[in-house]
Amino acid sequence: MTGGGGAAVALTIEKHPARHNMPIYYARDRARASVMTILGILTYPDPRLEQPSAPVKDVDAKVVRLIEDMAETMYQAPGIGLAAPQVNVHKRIIVVDVSEERNHLLALVNPEIIERDGEQEFEEGCLSVPGVYAPVSRSARIRVHALNREGKAFEFDTDGLLAVCIQHEIDHLDGKVFVEYLSRLKRERIRKKLLKQQRQAM
Repeated sequence: MTGGGGAAVALTIEKHPARHNMPIYYARDRARASVMTILGILTYPDPRLEQPSAPVKDVDAKVVRLIEDMAETMYQAPGIGLAAPQVNVHKRIIVVDVSEERNHLLALVNPEIIERDGEQEFEEGCLSVPGVYAPVSRSARIRVHALNREGKAFEFDTDGLLAVCIQHEIDHLDGKVFVEYLSRLKRERIRKKLLKQQRQAM
């Protein structure tokens, strides 16, 4: 992706990253929505969704523009989370907004879950698996280490829907779609259903 200004910011993993009780959110830039690119979302069972993503080396202007385009793509879909490999960019970047106001954007570069606790089950869906919802069991509470869009390392603790969404999106970075938590029979039914829909749409 191209576009955006500003100097490149070198990626640095700080020895003692900033710790926050809550994530660092960004407001949705509705004024710039018209100049952002709506990206195409890959649909399961596209094999490109199985490709693991590489860490981001530099949080530069291109990465920031990608984050902005991913965010607007997520909002327009609409969805509450999107990972870069879903738009065929295999870099470890995710965007999330689980707020009702759709104005609490969380952008995570090279996110890692460094602590987990408990278990919870949510009915999940995915922009890459349209029209399919299924219960998935995940960690109830997580601690996340990541870089923000300024390239600064930080950590935060979260739970509930946000924890579920972050785990779901990090799975994408590792080449895993949520339907892989389902039985082989259910996955095959979903695969056939979506392939049929894709053929009919051609």
